[in-house]
Amino acid sequence: MSIDEPSLARLMAASQRGDRAAYRALLTDCRRWLSRYFARRSAPHQIDDLVQETLVSMHRKLATWDASRPFLPWLAAIARYRWIDMLRRQRDEAELGEGDAAVDAEDEAVHARLSLDRLLTQLSPAQAQAITLVKIEGASIAEASHICGQSESLVKVNIHRGLKKLAGLIESE
Repeated sequence: MSIDEPSLARLMAASQRGDRAAYRALLTDCRRWLSRYFARRSAPHQIDDLVQETLVSMHRKLATWDASRPFLPWLAAIARYRWIDMLRRQRDEAELGEGDAAVDAEDEAVHARLSLDRLLTQLSPAQAQAITLVKIEGASIAEASHICGQSESLVKVNIHRGLKKLAGLIESE
């Protein structure tokens, strides 16, 4: 069977209704698709583990897929999260050598803030300010508009474009 959106969506819908044969076919097709997905992002020795972790996550989230929405973006989101988890595990293993103390929550928060600050420097100042005010500090759009001296619409646009650019930066890392 070819791995295309309509076929996968039909198999997923049938799987949600309890069709075991459709679920087996879905898993087979997803395994092939995920292998190609991870081949572009990971070392060859990591692909099988990532595929398995993603399939397990997909199984756990089976009921969350909405048949009115496309299947592949839903699967790709799950795969992306499993890939990011693997990257975090690798980073943590590399940072903590033998005899190193575990990183406490305060140090982790500092590292997260430094990483976030580094990412925000890659945005325009207006985008970084809007995201910081609304998404990090919890200000309303109206409050951010007043502080930034921008219209509410422009604040929303800056947040949207900034978050989109941040997502691209994170995925490229």
